[in-house]
Amino acid sequence: MGILSWILFGLIAGVLAKIMMPGKDPGGFIITILIGIAGATVGGFISTSLGYGEVSGFDIRSFGIAIGGALLLLFVYRKVRG
Repeated sequence: MGILSWILFGLIAGVLAKIMMPGKDPGGFIITILIGIAGATVGGFISTSLGYGEVSGFDIRSFGIAIGGALLLLFVYRKVRG
């Protein structure tokens, strides 16, 4: 996958994480993309470490993992920047 695909995937995951966890965040559009991309990375690392298999490509399972990671990072981001 190209970098633009991962940025788009991270953007969607970050936006969905913000919708699932509403509230005022100290950040804008770029922070949403970064949280989504980092969330996809963290979620993939955690799921691989726990033995759920590797994340390869775009599918429902990897999308759920990315959203879960983005939710986790959004929660941590709010606590740190709050």
